[in-house]
Amino acid sequence: MAEFTKQDIGKLLAKQGILIAFAFFIIGFTIANPKFLTIDNFENVVRSSAILGMMALGVTFVVISGNLDLSVGSMMSFSTIVVLDLHDKLGPTLAIPAMFAMTLCLGAFIGFLVGYLKLNSLIVTLGMLSAIHGLTLTYSGGKNMDIADKEGTWFAIFGQGNIMGIQTPILIFIALAALLGIILAKTPFGRKVYAVGGNGTAATFSGVRRARVVFLCYIMSAFCVATAGLIQASRSMGSQNTVGQGLELEVLAAVILGGASLLGGSGTIFKTVIGVLILGFIQNGILLVGLDFSVQYVVTWVIIILAVWLDIAAKRGKLLSPIA
Repeated sequence: MAEFTKQDIGKLLAKQGILIAFAFFIIGFTIANPKFLTIDNFENVVRSSAILGMMALGVTFVVISGNLDLSVGSMMSFSTIVVLDLHDKLGPTLAIPAMFAMTLCLGAFIGFLVGYLKLNSLIVTLGMLSAIHGLTLTYSGGKNMDIADKEGTWFAIFGQGNIMGIQTPILIFIALAALLGIILAKTPFGRKVYAVGGNGTAATFSGVRRARVVFLCYIMSAFCVATAGLIQASRSMGSQNTVGQGLELEVLAAVILGGASLLGGSGTIFKTVIGVLILGFIQNGILLVGLDFSVQYVVTWVIIILAVWLDIAAKRGKLLSPIA
């Protein structure tokens, strides 16, 4: 009976360990600062997490397909800088689609390398992280970008506006999550993504065009990054060249927290949204209790390690390896 109980506890921690840990975080932060669970703080967390969340939605498709995308941080910097620069040159009406087109081209290039040339996604996207950062610096001449006429443009509506009292970034995040959630859960393409990530060889023999599915996943990831870049540019009406630096790890942490397996084949958009909010509330709580901002980087690393461990544990049904 005792052994059975231990196994049950192990399985529970393996499957729901992140949520249990999050519950303890919530209790601790609330005791330390009662403002943590207020409506205003909840709205602030969702708004501040929207940019990271949009990027995580696209990366969810990539991870479920059995691949990684570490280029999203530098790609977001690129899209933000481009749309700000083109805003003054072409106007927002032309700048926005031009930026989306350029960002999608980067996603298509990565998708071609990983999908059709079958190169390792970790190596490709890690290399593209540096390459796109260099491209951003070259494009901007190493200078930060600012919109010249901040008062005379409607561009601010994406990052600073609100509809019926709800801030625009939150609405865009919800709408994008709903759309991609339907695509992943209810369409033939979504089923193909799961099939490719679960067993690529079997999917190929079943008639699924594996390369095409992977290619489209990176296109979707790039689209989400471009949307995040648009919101970031609109919110600040200016940007540094490194605005997205380091976000790739936070995005990956949020996706894993949501239950997507690094081995591919599992995960949902809804759970990714939950993962984004968990990460956002933990980072928010760290600041509210008075800890230094830099502590969140250590916490993010701990969360990634914990999430990966629990992901592997959930698959083998034990927290510890049989060898241990």
